[in-house]
Amino acid sequence: MLSIAKTQPGPNGLAVRQVAEPVAGAGEILLRVQAAGICGTDMHIYHDHGPFAARMALPRILGHEVCGIVEALGPAVSGIEPGDLVTLESHIPCWRCMACRTGRAHVCAHTRHPGIDLDGAFAEYMVAPAAIAWVNPAGVPVDEAALLEPLGIAVHATLEGSAVAGQSVVVNGCGPIGLMNIAVARHFGARMVIGVDPNPLRRTLALQMGADAAIDPRTGDLPRQVRDMVGPDGADVVVEYSATADGAHNTFAMLAPLGQVRWVGTPSQPVSFDFGLWRKARPTIFNISGRRIWQTWEKAAPLVYERRIDLRPLISHVLPLAEGIRGFELIHQGQANKILMRTH
Repeated sequence: MLSIAKTQPGPNGLAVRQVAEPVAGAGEILLRVQAAGICGTDMHIYHDHGPFAARMALPRILGHEVCGIVEALGPAVSGIEPGDLVTLESHIPCWRCMACRTGRAHVCAHTRHPGIDLDGAFAEYMVAPAAIAWVNPAGVPVDEAALLEPLGIAVHATLEGSAVAGQSVVVNGCGPIGLMNIAVARHFGARMVIGVDPNPLRRTLALQMGADAAIDPRTGDLPRQVRDMVGPDGADVVVEYSATADGAHNTFAMLAPLGQVRWVGTPSQPVSFDFGLWRKARPTIFNISGRRIWQTWEKAAPLVYERRIDLRPLISHVLPLAEGIRGFELIHQGQANKILMRTH
């Protein structure tokens, strides 16, 4: 079967390869992949940055944002049938540790991931644990089903803490998940939503997804611009996706006293932090990791099924698997937003 794998360490290192079709083992399902998205984590691996890239055994088929049709069941699988269209949760918890036993499997310290610790979704077929399969109702378009996993991060960030109803929200970094977060915050009742990103394509999409304003952080005094819009105290909620030192500093400078930070992006380098500012403003910081399994899915999936939000404007390119490496290049060049690979 056709696949895209990281085969060499260092920047890029990707190759289109023919490999044997996998076989589902005990507790596993074999998926005929329908659509798979390139994620920020995949881009980190492409650039050979960060802990995921460092721990991978090569060659490794990449990809974890995926929906597929169940082709076969391994032994000891129930609740899933051949022919089901499923979307995968990308965290494979151990299900045994304290976090897993207390309903917090999304922060399991022993988590494994498709496309990192085992072969992933950039292939015609893949094998995954049945325990991470979310079964979609019949008729859900595959492109949208493939986006449920990243959508869950945006829903998790929106609903953590005090949620967003009646509050001013700044989404700091408007990549695909940040753009989803704009739509989700609007749906859940934010009174004002502001997107911040230096990329003009992303700012245009931010407005399309429901932002009241989209600001280039390189122009003028960003915290002052935000306060001019939301009020002199600053924003009630800032969701940090930029994963940059400047973005981290701006997050706290834009925030109102006693406001909430929902921290999603992970800077690749250590960032200095002024604890005096933290003591003065008393923000609450929520560390957002993936999705709550399966609580977030129960809230996120109906938003797509019932057309309460529309993710289709975020898909900039749909490429055949054989041309998938070009998708990484387009994202690297800032010429794409969400790229999906279609395999069948």
